[in-house]
Amino acid sequence: MAVRIKSTGISRAADTHSIVENSGRAAKQSLERVGVRPDQVGVLINAGIFRDSNTVEPAVSALIQKAAGIGLEYGKDDPRTFSFDLMNGAVGVLNAVQVASSILDTGSAEHVLIVSGDTHPSQTRSIADDEFPYATAGAALLLEHTDEPEGFGPVHTAIGAGAPAVEAYVDTATMGLVGRGLMTVVREEGFEDRLLETALEAARSALTEAELADLSGIALIASTPSANFPLRIAEDLGIAVDSVRRPDLTDGDPHTAALPMAYDKAVTEQTLRGYTYLLFVAAGAGPSAAAALYRLPALVGAPA
Repeated sequence: MAVRIKSTGISRAADTHSIVENSGRAAKQSLERVGVRPDQVGVLINAGIFRDSNTVEPAVSALIQKAAGIGLEYGKDDPRTFSFDLMNGAVGVLNAVQVASSILDTGSAEHVLIVSGDTHPSQTRSIADDEFPYATAGAALLLEHTDEPEGFGPVHTAIGAGAPAVEAYVDTATMGLVGRGLMTVVREEGFEDRLLETALEAARSALTEAELADLSGIALIASTPSANFPLRIAEDLGIAVDSVRRPDLTDGDPHTAALPMAYDKAVTEQTLRGYTYLLFVAAGAGPSAAAALYRLPALVGAPA
């Protein structure tokens, strides 16, 4: 028994910089692609961090759920959808996979929908820059239980020692009346090397448990604090760099949406054909990291 990705959705809309709208549209797309009704989603988990106007309450997951049109029926016997935010930076999507797997294993939900993505709180821009190094994008992973020998293996985590490497905050001492549209992001010198060290620890743990002697059948998707970060992980693990699949980085790092966007792109472009496994690796502030080996379903081109 395992949990697999049934569908994905992506939104990088030109008409809005709202992460609620983009994540809601991505969620809708993931359902429409496979004909799943909103009432078939038992749980929605939002792994995004940077949100519209620095919203604190209500949970952004509830706003995304409403934008996606999920669980809006209010009759006595209408189906219910529970939603919540799970915030752990770039690692959040894999943490959400952990939670979703536990939920789906109990049979208490037919599908779990993970949404992720970030935006500048001012909602005035979508392209990453030195001040705010994250691109605006919404993404969704629709998960389901399967009895087939495919899907996610255990999620392995790692935490580095010392300072968090990456920090984000609103400076309350200087924000004045415009704090809801401000965000300061600080990356310490050498932050990427520290993220890499932690990412490799989690990735090696996942590969060791799987006892795979031959890595030639493994593709790699990783978070993208830089365009080269996934390539560095592959080189250190001994995975061929041409087996790395990255998201569209035209606007910069999509942060929490990087893993779903890369998977969606690879499936759409059919570049996972011939691979048996996909290694997901994420690393971010903490520094913290997570990794999971995913046995690819035949429907995305895995060998029978």
